[in-house]
Amino acid sequence: MQTVWLTSAYARRSAHDLIDKAPAGCVVTVREAKRTTDQNAKLWAMLSDISRAKPEGRVHAPEVWKAAIMSALGHEIIWQPGIDNAPPFPAGFRSSRLSKSQFADLITFAQEYGDRHGVRWTNEATE
Repeated sequence: MQTVWLTSAYARRSAHDLIDKAPAGCVVTVREAKRTTDQNAKLWAMLSDISRAKPEGRVHAPEVWKAAIMSALGHEIIWQPGIDNAPPFPAGFRSSRLSKSQFADLITFAQEYGDRHGVRWTNEATE
């Protein structure tokens, strides 16, 4: 299996060469790159800031804010019943499956929401 990041003309030629040399029956998939580690770190810092700010009086852990923001953007969130009479918990919201652009939308939404509600950002990149 080979993965080629299409970042240059050379990389594109290499991908074409791999396809030309591939035996019959191979499968080629082209998709947008997944979110980056930096994007993920930025989002979690922002979610922590939102959680500490308690906008609209909402007291949620960063994980719940993530589910709320993903849901607001139309990503599927499934709530599962808690065990031993615990409250329901969000499941099925894997941001690791998002593309870079989808993750950027998530960050932008969190930024706009936080800005509207006076969140003080601890990460300089979000100010």
